[in-house]
Amino acid sequence: MTDQLGRVFAALADPVRRDLVERLTDGDATVGELAAPYDISLQAVSKHLKVLEASGLVTRGRDAQRRPVRLEAEVLDLATKWLERYRQRAEGRYQLLDAVLDELAPDGSDLPSSPDRSARPGEAS
Repeated sequence: MTDQLGRVFAALADPVRRDLVERLTDGDATVGELAAPYDISLQAVSKHLKVLEASGLVTRGRDAQRRPVRLEAEVLDLATKWLERYRQRAEGRYQLLDAVLDELAPDGSDLPSSPDRSARPGEAS
């Protein structure tokens, strides 16, 4: 895992930061605008934004007196590609297992019956 990928996942581990990212998908916003719906201080929101900024997920610009926060979507692609690679590998393993099971018993008749899980140990089913 690259350092940036680790920072992205660490940053997204917090629900407030995930919500900030979600809200920034609608467009740029100032810290005050981002802090408005939360019952936490402006400083706390700024700390969350610093973590997101350190991960590369957001940047802060300058527009006269305004310092809008912008989502850097290409960094989200980094995490998405990493997750997708392992999802595809797992999917491939399940497809191989399905093929083996289909080959063993195309109609399911040769498969051993599942054990009776309602029986207690030592009891005959």
